[in-house]
Formats: sequence, structure tokens, C-alpha cells
Amino acid sequence: MPTNPEVSTDLTFKDFQNEVLSDYKIAMTSRECSLLGRREVLTGKAKFGIFGDGKEIPQLAWAKVFKNGDFRSGYYRDQTFMMAIDSLNIQQFFSGLYANTSITADPMSAGRQMGGHFGTHSLDENGHWKNLTAQKNSSADISPTAGQMPRLLGLAQASKIYRQVKGIDATNFSVNGNEIAWGTIGNASTSEGLFFETINAAGVLQVPMVISIWDDEYGISVHAKHQTTKENISEILKGFQRDEHGDGYEILRVKGWDYSALVETYQKAEKIAREEHVPVMIHVTELTQPQGHSTSGSHERYKSKERLAWESEYDCISQMRLWMISNNVATEEELDAIDKTIKKNVREGKKAAWSAYLKPILQEQYQAVDLMTKAAEKSANKVFMTKIISELKGIDEPVRKDVISACRKVIRYLIGESSNEKETLQQWITTYIANIQPEYSSFLHSASNKSVLHTSEVKPTYDQNAEHVDARLILRDNFDALFGNNPETLIFGEDSGNIGDVNQGLEGLQEKYGELRVADVGIREASILGQGIGMAMRGLRPIAEIQYLDYILYALQIMSDDLATLQYRTKGKQKAPLIIRTRGHRLEGIWHSGSQLGAIVNLVRGIRVLVPRNMTKAAGFYNTLIETDEPALIIECLNGYRLKEKMPNNIGQFKTPIGVVETVKEGSDITLVSYGSTLRIVHQTAKELLEVGIDAEVIDVQSLLPFDINHDIVKSVQKTNRLMVIDEDVPGGASAYILNEILNVQHAFQYLDSPPKTMAARPHRPAYGTDGDYFSKPSAEDIFESVYEVMHEVSPVDFPKLR
Repeated sequence: MPTNPEVSTDLTFKDFQNEVLSDYKIAMTSRECSLLGRREVLTGKAKFGIFGDGKEIPQLAWAKVFKNGDFRSGYYRDQTFMMAIDSLNIQQFFSGLYANTSITADPMSAGRQMGGHFGTHSLDENGHWKNLTAQKNSSADISPTAGQMPRLLGLAQASKIYRQVKGIDATNFSVNGNEIAWGTIGNASTSEGLFFETINAAGVLQVPMVISIWDDEYGISVHAKHQTTKENISEILKGFQRDEHGDGYEILRVKGWDYSALVETYQKAEKIAREEHVPVMIHVTELTQPQGHSTSGSHERYKSKERLAWESEYDCISQMRLWMISNNVATEEELDAIDKTIKKNVREGKKAAWSAYLKPILQEQYQAVDLMTKAAEKSANKVFMTKIISELKGIDEPVRKDVISACRKVIRYLIGESSNEKETLQQWITTYIANIQPEYSSFLHSASNKSVLHTSEVKPTYDQNAEHVDARLILRDNFDALFGNNPETLIFGEDSGNIGDVNQGLEGLQEKYGELRVADVGIREASILGQGIGMAMRGLRPIAEIQYLDYILYALQIMSDDLATLQYRTKGKQKAPLIIRTRGHRLEGIWHSGSQLGAIVNLVRGIRVLVPRNMTKAAGFYNTLIETDEPALIIECLNGYRLKEKMPNNIGQFKTPIGVVETVKEGSDITLVSYGSTLRIVHQTAKELLEVGIDAEVIDVQSLLPFDINHDIVKSVQKTNRLMVIDEDVPGGASAYILNEILNVQHAFQYLDSPPKTMAARPHRPAYGTDGDYFSKPSAEDIFESVYEVMHEVSPVDFPKLR
């Protein structure tokens, strides 16, 4: 039952009455879902609850001006809004609370996120874009407070790009850039740096973004006096108000219980943002928390009696009800009748959701009990098995853990026994896990035909007299080709525009393609990532440049919690094929050494992590990724831009394969595995090892995520019977990850005649200067001596002790 999105000043009283009554019904439905949802958590049917009660009325006003093509980037209190735009119903609300793994039952996340986290479907069943201009869109929520803000910036910037950049096919994504990006945040979360960073960036960029701040004076149990200077976020941000002296925001304030003022305020905000293409901030004050922050605690513990009494009186629905009665929209009796019907509807929706959740599990329970009982009848351990079977059978409302756990415990009592019934149970367990596990694990990456795993290598080709040039020129000319062939592609970052990036890989491209496609931005890494995520969610192909890999730590939370989880947390219904460009490795100094891959690789599963050894390989990765629909991080070698490489004659066309290693030197004595700048040192050292009779095979990983999908490294180990992994991360970092992949995934241990070795940097950040680098990270001599020591252990006669 969507609220009327088109508000007219020419309504008859009857039309007005019907619209207000419809709004009231949505608000009451949402409130009753919150109240009953809390009870479901307290009874144990749901694990945790965080609800939108107290914020219903402003969300109705917002929904009236939210149009097809618009995007929401919100806070986990927006259930009323989702109901008002007809993207969430009662049964779906409770299905999410119960963690139903069906994307139909819980279209928000198929049980992968707790309730209160909302999203719409941007992709069809094949993982391809739907027409986003024909629907109301919500980007998938995340829990980290203020984490939705950077993405909001990009969603808004996409409208600016679609409006001002010519030649982009915007068919499914924009109508002349008229769309608004709407954000919501709690007042306490405005204390986060991500909020301030994004607010500043949107003011600079002047994008059509409307941010609503739901202010109920608390952040969990902590009052605003501990959160915000002057206890008033719009007061301290009033310097952002646009005026005759410069661009900025239109800042509006409205009380959250005043229905008519809210409608008027949101109409004004929408008109400004949509027509003038500027950001608007709406500070919605005097809101309440009828049930406190969440089911984890009671607000009676931290609110005074006076505050609780005020919240009861100024509850937004109670105030709307009084307003309706005083304006003859409805009588108290009529509203009581509506409330009664809604309570019944919510109870029925809850019951239907629980039944839909439980039904398949009960069937699985029945099958498991039947198979275990039959197996027990043939077993000498029947008495022990019967106890487990009886316990499972006695659970009236089981979860899948109960079912499969019982089966796996029972199978232990059948060790050493043989029967058809045992084999049937074994097969059922295997099949069950194979079928059920994907419900909780699928779509970490794209499953469409544009996955990186469906790409093919195209090798660079060269003229017979190909010139050796500074490697940065290969990148520059390749970016030129990419931008020329793909008008939806753009790049932005610190120093990326006017000077063509700090290493001149974008030299002259801003002048050629304009300031919107090759852009400078401020020093604000998290919102740079957010710009990229939001624009990628709206069909553009952004490349977000983080100047150095060390600086990516500022944006790592956004990468990990938002970008990396997007396909997973929507079960394949949203995507953001953002390319993150940065540079790292082998510089000197604590904060410019750029090799913290162990941390990154283990925090961004869901993003491809690529570590090319030179700029030709890097350019090939960009060419590959532009044809895929997956996010990726490319780390260019910081000390490689001025090294000489041959200029290919198929610039913009050659493609480096993703997840495929390359053997850069064949050998027979030991397999040396590395990547990036260290690979060059390893390769040179391998040549020096030949002088003492050691023939090392050198393999360039190229791609950390995914890693060696063809299992070529184990084939090398099978030949050499020895393995060493070398990188410049700290001990236990990326080298440990690589070793685990080779030993435990590729099962190389069986082929080793010597213990596998890792060589990493020292367990501290590198010291400054040439000597600091030498004594902090693996040197050629370190590698030589470590490899020699392995061969000395193999044959002390042939390789006498070095020192």
C-alpha cells in the first residue's frame, strides 16, 4: 500500500482524507511490525531486532516525493519508507527477521542480514541490469554507522555525470540525470568521520543529494550532549548553508511529529534538489524511540521519567492521530477500528512468514529422522543413536543446525559398520550440505556471464622495432584508449586530474576528456571509494584512485563492509563493478612502503585483488576488468613507472588473465613464488643462483584474489619438490595466505622433499632511506642465501655452508 508519490495542491477533501488515512495505515502497520517483531526476538524465534518505530511519519512524507529512478542509501530504521514505496510487506518484514534464505520470501537479503537492512533488486535472474529508471531503488544497507554515507555521495554524483557527460548510454540508469539520491542517518551517527567527510564532499561537488537526519536525542543509550557540539547537528553545520557568497547546502529543519510540516518540508527539499541539482540537508528533530535502541536493552534504564513521558505524548503516530481527529480526517472510533484491523493483519502476516520459514525445515527434519531410524535399526549402537534421534524428533520448531548436527553425530556410531541404510544416510548428509550451504555462502562474487572467470587472455603484441619507453606511457596510452572506447568510464582521485596523477599515468587526459571524467578530488579516501561504489551501482564504470596503497587504510572499512559484501548481502541482486587504482610496494619509509597485503586480502573477500609486476600487466588488468561486472583493486608497482618496457601495438586490447599465474623463469631445483616489485628482485636473484648451480623456477602470482585458479603452482612443485614464497608484507601476512593456498588448497605438501619456506619483511614498517629499505624488506642477498640454505640442507656436499 504505497503512499501517494504525487502530491497535488488541487486535492478534494475526500482525496486528501483518503491519502492521509492511507498514510496512517502504513504508519500503524510499520509500528505494529516493530512491536510484534520485538516480541518475536524475546521469544527466541528471531536472533536480534532493530526497528523503525518512532520514525514513521517523516518517512511517509519522504516517500511522497521519492520518484522512479531515485536511490536510497539509508539507516536501519527506514522500514516505514520501504513499506510506503511498496517495496516491503508484512510477511517479508518477518521473513527477514526469521532469516528466511529465500530471496522471494526475504527480498532484502535472503536472511543474510538482520532485520532493518533494506534493498531493492537492481539485477535480473542472470545478474544483468534491470531498468532502474522504471523502479524506486534502495541500495543495500549495512550496519556500520555512517557507512552508508560515502555510497550516497556516488549515487548522487551519478546523476551529475549522466546530466553533463555526453555519449553515455543511460537507457537503464538515468533520465537526463534527474534522479535524487536520498540518504538517512541517525543523529548520533553524524559524529562519525564518514558523515563529515561525505557532507563536505557533496557540498564541493554540488550533487542532487538529500540527507535526512533522524534526531531522537540519543545514540544507543548516550545522550546528544555527549555526541554533538551544542547538541544540534544542523546548528553546527549552518556554515554549509548556501548563500550569496558561495555554493553549499539548503538546510531545513522540521519536527518529526508534525505531519503537515513534514510533507511541506520534503516537497521543498525535493524541488530544490531535483531542479537545482544541489544538496539538501533535513534535520528532523523531536523524534522518539518507543522501544529503545534495539532488543539488546531497555531505554527505561537510561531515560528519565520526564523524557519517557514526553516521548509518550509526542510519539509521531500519536500526534498524527490527534491532528487527524482535530482536522476531521477521522474520528477516534474510526482510527481504533483501523488499528484493530492492522493488528490482525500483522499477526496473520507474521504467522504466514513463520510457517513459510519452518515448513521446509520440518520436511528436512522428517527425512533425517526417518533415515537415522532406519540406519539405527541395523546398528549395534542403536541405543546411543536413538537418544540423538529422539532429541531431534522432539524439537517442535527446529532450525537446520538441529537437523544436520544430529545426522552428523549419528553417523559417528556407524563407523566400521556396513549397511544400505548407512550409505543412504551418508549420501543424504552429503547432498544436504551441498544443497543448503550455498543458501548461506553464494554470490560472494558475480555469477553472471560477465564474471572475471569468464574472461580470456589477449597477449600484448609488438612491432619488430618496438620502442622501449617509460612504463607510465603504456598506462597513459591504455587509459586513453579505455576512455575513448567507453564513455561511461571515468577516473578520479588525489592529483589525478590536472597534473595527470603523481606518476603521470594520466598525463593530458583531463584536457582531452574533461574535468568530470578525469577529475581531481580532495584528500578524503573513504568518500572517494564511496563515489565509486555509488556510481558503479548506477551503471557507470568508475575508477577510484587512491594515491598510495598505505592510504587505502582510510577507506578499508568501506571496501570491506560495503563494496566487498554487496553481491553477497543481496544474494546477487545488486552489484558495483568499481575498479580501485592504487600504487604500492618498495618505497622507503613507515607510511609509504605500501605492502600490507595480508591485512587487505583477508578483509576484502568479494573484491578481486590484483598485483601486476609491471605496467603492461597492469594495463591488461584494466582492459580485462572493463569487460566484467566485478569490483577489483589493482596495485601498480610504485617503483616501476620510470622503468623501461616495450610499447605494445595493441594498446587498449590486450588483456591480462585474472587468477592465472605466470612462470617467468623455468627451473628444476626449487619453486620461487612472488608478486609485484619483489618479483623483479626474485627474478634477478634466480639468475644469480644459476652461477652456483641452483636452477630456480620463478612464478609470478599476478592475482591474489582469485589465486591460481588453474593450480599451476602445484604442478611446478611436483617438478621441483621444493617451495619458497617471498613477499614484502610482514611475516604471517600475504606469504602465509599464499602458502596456505598452495599447501591446503592445491595439496602440494605431498610433493615436497624439503619444508616449505616463506620469506617476508621484518615485523615492522620499513625504515626510511635506502638502507632502511634494505634492512626492512627482503633483499636480493636475503633471497639468495635463503634459497642456498635450502639446497645446502638437501646436499651439503654440493652446496657447502655459505656463512
